[in-house]
Amino acid sequence: MDSLRPQHPAPAPRPPVAWSRFASIAGCLAVLLAWLSWSREWYGDELYLLAAGHHLSWGYADQPVLMPLLARIAEAALGGSRLGVRAPAVLTAVAGVLIAGLLAREFGGGRGAQSLAAATYAISPQTLDSGSLLQTQAVDALAWAVTTWLVVRWVRLRDGLSLLLIGVTGAVAVQAKYLIVVLWAACFLAAVLIGPREVFRRPALWAGAGLSILAMVPYLSWQHRHHWPQLRLVGAVREETAATASGPLAFVPLTVLVAGVLAGAVLFVYGLWRLLRSAALAEYRFLGWACVAVVVTFLVSGGRYYYCAGLFPLCFAAGSVELLRRTAATGRRAAMIGVVWPVSAVLSVLLLVVPGLLPGAVAAPTVRGSAGWPGLADAVSRAHQRLPVRGGTPVVTGHYWQASALDRYGRERGLPPARSPHRGYWFFGPPPDADAVLFVGDDPGPLRANFRSTRELTTWRGGLGYPGINTQVPIWFCEGRIAPWDQIWPWLYEP
Repeated sequence: MDSLRPQHPAPAPRPPVAWSRFASIAGCLAVLLAWLSWSREWYGDELYLLAAGHHLSWGYADQPVLMPLLARIAEAALGGSRLGVRAPAVLTAVAGVLIAGLLAREFGGGRGAQSLAAATYAISPQTLDSGSLLQTQAVDALAWAVTTWLVVRWVRLRDGLSLLLIGVTGAVAVQAKYLIVVLWAACFLAAVLIGPREVFRRPALWAGAGLSILAMVPYLSWQHRHHWPQLRLVGAVREETAATASGPLAFVPLTVLVAGVLAGAVLFVYGLWRLLRSAALAEYRFLGWACVAVVVTFLVSGGRYYYCAGLFPLCFAAGSVELLRRTAATGRRAAMIGVVWPVSAVLSVLLLVVPGLLPGAVAAPTVRGSAGWPGLADAVSRAHQRLPVRGGTPVVTGHYWQASALDRYGRERGLPPARSPHRGYWFFGPPPDADAVLFVGDDPGPLRANFRSTRELTTWRGGLGYPGINTQVPIWFCEGRIAPWDQIWPWLYEP
């Protein structure tokens, strides 16, 4: 294995790290995220992670073990408060501020460029959103940021340690999400085509890659034993994305928007452009093309717009360094930054805390997906109380968010644990043996064929939300089950 020390002429020195500025920016962000974490209602995916945390496994239909494990630990250690459960997300966002600044330093940026990159990352709508909710993209985006920082660091130092740490970072990342594989593939292809090809002769690269592959084994084994439900989920995500405001035509505009309403959007695009064109950043040009490959991959495959969020620190850093390098340090530039960045921060916060700021169809998915859960639980509880045999009637939902929400809010309302054949919830098992079920969702679908009678009891009409999931939700009563659940349940699975 190559030495962990640089094996080439001494690298060019880098400017001092702006530690005090990083601390100020990170501290302000931490306070803001703590307030957002305390004030925002539970998001549907968070509720699912909390439920999955009570069914710990090496894998789930839609993700590996890390996020449910974090949810379970936070719930057990901190009592299940929103702020406590979301603490890991706050920490990853704050760490991202540091990585954005350190990336700018690697590009040769002084304290000003480092501070600008860190501040731009801190006020990005995506940072504020994923940093105040426990979601897979919180860990995923930080892992991407750390990976790009280590790649940039290796370009300067040519050291084995950076390559090994890329593998360590990947080993952690794949416990939350497998999207980092796309970044690896894009960087690999770009390095093959335009260099630096010498990286492939470094044993440390392959040692780190082996570590990441070994870390995948538990989840891949789980997927294999359960017939690869993740592959079926890819098509379902593509259909969902195509059917919403975040479909293919909106992918690039929304990616730019969540980078930053004003400042971040400009710096993201400008930074990517300078990575591709700047002579001063020529040795990092392969990373610019890797970014292009990542965006195209997710665009063509029907991925969600926030899948590219891990590229923001890299592009913010390149944009900050080039902006300050190519413009004079005048009062006009200082005034522009002093106005545009605070305005961007305010707009980013408003997008999250004022639901009516954007039309419902294009409001932030996490805003729509957090609305109405207590109201839905109230409606289901009222319907359940009016059933002839209330205590023995299980609840089945059409969507995994609904089951997660009813498990969270339903206990105090007298509801039994919910079940759902949707995605990861199907693997938690069928409902208890009973002659009837209360079904929550658009249409009972295949349940109709397995019950003698199905009728709609009521429809809960909420406000902002997704129709059929957390607003405009029908509630059905199915009775006269004609087959055992162990025969019905396998046919109900919906990815």
